[in-house]
Amino acid sequence: MKPLAHFSSSSAGLGLRRELLPELLADKPAIIDFFEVAPENWLPYGGKLAKDFRQLTERYAFFCHGLSLNIGGPDPLDLDFLQQLKHFLDQHQILCYSEHLSYCAADGHLYDLMPIPFTEEAVHYVAARIKQVQQILERPLIIENVSYYAAPAQQLTELEFLLAVLTEADCPLLLDVNNIYVNSINHGYDAGAFLAAMPSERIAYYHIAGHYQQAADLLIDTHGAAIPDPVWQLLRLSYQQHGVKPTLYERDFNIPPLADLCQELSQIKQLQQLASPRPAAV
Repeated sequence: MKPLAHFSSSSAGLGLRRELLPELLADKPAIIDFFEVAPENWLPYGGKLAKDFRQLTERYAFFCHGLSLNIGGPDPLDLDFLQQLKHFLDQHQILCYSEHLSYCAADGHLYDLMPIPFTEEAVHYVAARIKQVQQILERPLIIENVSYYAAPAQQLTELEFLLAVLTEADCPLLLDVNNIYVNSINHGYDAGAFLAAMPSERIAYYHIAGHYQQAADLLIDTHGAAIPDPVWQLLRLSYQQHGVKPTLYERDFNIPPLADLCQELSQIKQLQQLASPRPAAV
């Protein structure tokens, strides 16, 4: 099954925050082609909030990007949660579901996304769990490359680990361009070389975001700032090397007015147009 097979590749999306609901319900800017939500932020709610959310999902395209699947954690997969999630995805006709290649619980929630050890054993463990999730949800599980700040028990490089998981699980990739840049600075590798090694045929869509520079060699993936020029350049290179695909702008903190967010989406659209093949002259 190919995710997003019938969705326009030249599309720009925005992470939906609850504080934006009234403005979006009144008048959604045309530049927003789709929204993305963490299902965990909406599953528990009913009443007016659920009705407002339903109004949007009935009218516009939605992706889901999970927070608590715990795909790499030692605890068994939460089967009750997966059934609730499947109902949510079906109910709202969510186009695709993605999660982080990380873990967030070990005998209780850790309230952070922790790095999976880059080992062969972890590759087999995570790939088996991805396959199990895909069977339960009856749809692809799109896995995202994550930012990380330590690599415990490392045997493989980040690149080797990511490619091995994608191959063994036979799953799609959510390519987070900002995470590539953040990790390249923090761990001293060539972002361009990492990007070039990505399997184009597995990339379902892109994420792009801003970050916080704590030091010259330490970037923190905050999703709380405007997208800096090096990340824009890496997105442009992504389109050139791997093709134009739907691109989601993540902004989770220090959220500016909607008009400012739309300016970032406009820049995504410009890069997509520049990279899209032009029809041959007749």
